[in-house]
Amino acid sequence: MDRIKILIADDEARMRKLVGDFLRKKDYDVLEAENGQRAVDLFFEEEDISLVILDVMMPVMDGYEALKEIRQYSKTPVIMLTAKSEERDELQGFDLGADEYISKPFSPNILVARVDAILRRSNAIGEGKKLEAGGIILDTGAHSCTIDGNAIELSFKEFELLQYFMENTGLALSREKILNNVWNYDYFGDARTIDTHVKKLRAKMGDKGDLIKTIWGMGYKFEA
Repeated sequence: MDRIKILIADDEARMRKLVGDFLRKKDYDVLEAENGQRAVDLFFEEEDISLVILDVMMPVMDGYEALKEIRQYSKTPVIMLTAKSEERDELQGFDLGADEYISKPFSPNILVARVDAILRRSNAIGEGKKLEAGGIILDTGAHSCTIDGNAIELSFKEFELLQYFMENTGLALSREKILNNVWNYDYFGDARTIDTHVKKLRAKMGDKGDLIKTIWGMGYKFEA
């Protein structure tokens, strides 16, 4: 069986080596790029890359531009790395389709745990389960979503979030519970990660976005 390929793009060779060494210990096949343009070139040359890790601040082409290029053609999960911690920077990454956002400095072990979690879920998608509620049909095998017969495009993380909501229809879900089950890691900080994804998901769902109810001070509930 072929090893899973992960692409790391960072202009700091030291950072690429640090992250790459930790991932190679987990038996991942790691490709490296020193700037965003090289990352995009490698991504389309290789074709079978399962996950991309992009630093935001890079020469030639930054991480946001590289993400934008990748998202035009692929839903491959993308983790953004940045020294910035401003809310607007994170929101920009999520708006462009990032799945995770990790601020430097970070623990390589935490990064690897997040990589493992994302890949575990992306591989599990092929199990082929269908969820239906309120005119929404979610096909986990085809990774497709239709609402009243119309297909809608969801990012990897938006799809996971909607799947979790539909699997727990009628249950009040705290932000902590959503983070632990959808992001699968302990999140220390505010809830903007979830709130941003819910906002984008609702917008894509149109009128059906109202099925995701806000429970003030706690989290969300999906009611069909």
